[in-house]
Amino acid sequence: MAVDFASFDFLVVPGRENAPAEHWQSHWLGAFANSSRLIQAEWSRPEVGAWTHRLDAAVEAAPRRVVLIAHSVGVATVVRWTAAQPERARAKVAAALLVAPTNVDDPDPSFDLVRNFGPMPLSPLPYPALILSSRDDPRVTPRQAHAFAQAWGADIADVGELGHIGSAARLGLWPQGLLLLGGLLARI
Repeated sequence: MAVDFASFDFLVVPGRENAPAEHWQSHWLGAFANSSRLIQAEWSRPEVGAWTHRLDAAVEAAPRRVVLIAHSVGVATVVRWTAAQPERARAKVAAALLVAPTNVDDPDPSFDLVRNFGPMPLSPLPYPALILSSRDDPRVTPRQAHAFAQAWGADIADVGELGHIGSAARLGLWPQGLLLLGGLLARI
């Protein structure tokens, strides 16, 4: 059965520094008429309370069930919000595509700006979810991405060696990602 993309609101949840024009998330915003970007007040220094509050307001305001399309610390935002609002998440979220989930618990100093999102919740998500993981992601190891998938009850797909799967990967519209999103939506 074909997926009716018009029956959902797609909410793009970028990571730190937003998703510039060349980022696949920005390309997807142009591809889906019923999509919007979650806007944060402070992109450079993410703060878990502010970011999850804005996500909560956006999900609540959506007229239809939402499909969350999160990248990097945007994934931590989604998971932390879900842990805090499980009933709303169950009622309003149709599915989540979780791309390159930053390991906010990593002790390396390069993670200091996102450490306030930790500890990463490790409870099952109340909606279908798919993690897209790169073999050479500097922000999460494949082993940790698999541990997240197991804890969250999510499926996981290896997308090859795409680094952190952001602007530097130059993915454009990223057809492989769209196909994986279609497979996730077909399960709803």
